[in-house]
Amino acid sequence: MKKLITLTLATVMLLALCACGGNGTVGNSEVSYDIPEGKVIPDDAVVNITIQSHSSWPYNENWKVWEYIKESVGGTLDLSVIPTSDFKTKFPLIMAASDELPDLINFQGKHSSFANYCSQGAFLAFDDYLEFMPDYVEFWENVPEDEKWMQDVRKSFDGKIYYSPTHGLERSTNIRGWLYRKDIFEKHNLKTPETMDELYEVCKTLKELYPDSYPFSIRSGFNNISVIGSSWKPNFMTGVYYDFENEKWCYGATEPVMREIVEFFKKMVEAKLVPEDFFTINSAMWEELVSTDRGFIMPEYQVRIDFFNNIARKNNPEFTMAACLPPRAENGMGLNMLNKYNFDPTGYAVCNTRDEGRIANAFRILNWFYTDEACELVSWGKEGETYEIVDGEKQFIAEEGQNVQSLYGFNTLGSHIRHDPASIDVSISEEQASVTDFLLDNTYPHLNPTHYLEFTDEQDAKRADIITMLGSFVSENVQKFILGQKPMSEWDEFSKELSEFPIDELLAIYEEAYNEVK
Repeated sequence: MKKLITLTLATVMLLALCACGGNGTVGNSEVSYDIPEGKVIPDDAVVNITIQSHSSWPYNENWKVWEYIKESVGGTLDLSVIPTSDFKTKFPLIMAASDELPDLINFQGKHSSFANYCSQGAFLAFDDYLEFMPDYVEFWENVPEDEKWMQDVRKSFDGKIYYSPTHGLERSTNIRGWLYRKDIFEKHNLKTPETMDELYEVCKTLKELYPDSYPFSIRSGFNNISVIGSSWKPNFMTGVYYDFENEKWCYGATEPVMREIVEFFKKMVEAKLVPEDFFTINSAMWEELVSTDRGFIMPEYQVRIDFFNNIARKNNPEFTMAACLPPRAENGMGLNMLNKYNFDPTGYAVCNTRDEGRIANAFRILNWFYTDEACELVSWGKEGETYEIVDGEKQFIAEEGQNVQSLYGFNTLGSHIRHDPASIDVSISEEQASVTDFLLDNTYPHLNPTHYLEFTDEQDAKRADIITMLGSFVSENVQKFILGQKPMSEWDEFSKELSEFPIDELLAIYEEAYNEVK
């Protein structure tokens, strides 16, 4: 039984309003239940949908993808579009106006208070409305076993699903890997490293050949240290992570392997093989470093293949960014594999409007997104309008250099739930598609629960306080050790101080939350 959650005045009011409908609904819908053949909702139904607009491909009301969605669904879809930069601020305001809730809200990633809203009845569980979702049920019953995790990770604090499971973009979203300058390695007859010692040696050689370079071009400090932590131990991250090998929750900075990682980076810094400011370097500076023959091997997103190759080849046709196996630590438990990051965090939630008709229509629309028809339309559009058949293969109708996301709205926030991965591959180079296959073949199969777990208000309050204290302490000290501002002789003292934090209490919170969904 979950512990009682302390509620603010605003949430008490929300609960009171939700309670008016018994089990979350009341029969006050004024729309008809007569759904035209070939449509999803009645002609006179109005469904209010809140989506976000990403700065890289801002929402365009003329996008074909929404034209096709509206045409197929029927009724009237009234979109409210919020820039992603404003959503964090505006979301609580949307939820506070409980009598004006939209029918559907699309998230770029679940808001930190999502579980709290679900527990209060503000969002509705898919499991309780399956009568409106036969295609959703059929789809997930028939996906291959090794893909069912995509639905499992959407389970909430009570084991139910309140947030639409997505499918098809895991091949293109958040894929990490080790990239390297293949042309430079081949030019100097260098072998890609299989171990961290070999990485150090090849970087030393590259530094001699290119004195102004930082061969190991890592950025984002702690984030990427966690990304490559699996080279020392499977699943390892510097903070909280689940150790699938031993089936337990851990805090990486407390483990002996953390010292090994720090000593490795300290050695790399002393030899000037990594950017001096790799903890804080911004993207533009890092991109300039890599694109000008001053960075040669790095853990990165796979999309950087096309990004760098397309730009750099204008001046240097030989420039080739490729992928290699992750180096492993000689004495570690890690393999030549990377932790899993490739999952799509976007999704829809159904608001409890306390209106049976509106709620039914919202679930009917989400159900449609799981159909073959919807998958085809939101991935490709229509033949002759957005794509054509060339030599038996689909190709988007676009001029060279045009991005189909910006052109048609495909694969933009709110435009999909189920997606055809082939429509992503056709928009990238064969090089990047091949790299994607290679990286996924060398990625651990389990997605760490830290990426999707939900917490009650009580759990989250305790968790946030501990993580903030821990994060600041670990970050400050590890940076000092790596940058030589603190001698390694003080590591034991650091470990002792770290052990005085309530880490066991923190891990217990994660264990409790994980037990609800695993």
